[in-house]
Amino acid sequence: MNVIVTGASAGVGYELVKKLILDDRVQKVIGIARRVEKLEELAGFAASQGKGWKYIPIATDVFEVTLDMITDHIDRVDALVNNAGLLINRSFTELTEEDFEQVYKVNVFAPARLTRLLKPMMGGEKASHVVNIGSMGGFQGASKFPGLAAYSSSKSAIAGLSECLAEEFKEDNVKVNCLAFGAVQTEMLAKAFPGFKAPLTAAEMAEFVLDFTLYGHKFFNGKVLPVSSTTP
Repeated sequence: MNVIVTGASAGVGYELVKKLILDDRVQKVIGIARRVEKLEELAGFAASQGKGWKYIPIATDVFEVTLDMITDHIDRVDALVNNAGLLINRSFTELTEEDFEQVYKVNVFAPARLTRLLKPMMGGEKASHVVNIGSMGGFQGASKFPGLAAYSSSKSAIAGLSECLAEEFKEDNVKVNCLAFGAVQTEMLAKAFPGFKAPLTAAEMAEFVLDFTLYGHKFFNGKVLPVSSTTP
């Protein structure tokens, strides 16, 4: 399997790439992120495990990814994990249009663009799986928190987009699901909520995402699945 992960330089994305590198079911792993030093750390990890050949870092903004950057290394995409995210914690009356645009660009428009770009490399005789990383903040009926209007509404949008694409792609054997994360201890969470301690580490959540990415499409399509240790 060939797997692409965005937001590979931190949090769940970083830990997921490490686990994919070690997983013998995976042939190639492409990690996309802007932080070169973190991508180089992953390269060092892959090399230390004797698997430097299977990890491909692409240091760029998701909006700068071209098809050539991918086809230079692989000829099909078996799984795409749209993990890159942005959270701004600010009261609604203080949120600007630029804040909303920035959050939606990362959380909605970027995964939509990359999925569209890579769609010709997916599906066919063998199913491909698109995994969009959502949030319990965007899950209908779940508890909402002040300051997260832009973030939570963007995660509601990616959930709805996942349902739409699953229907649109079903004849092409491309499955699309959305994982609505509860709180995970990441740099993004710590920056937005200093002092808050999440119940799960990034590595623990990445372990779940690993198996879901490789096998979840055999059981689910067009689903928005809450991944939280608490009831909404």
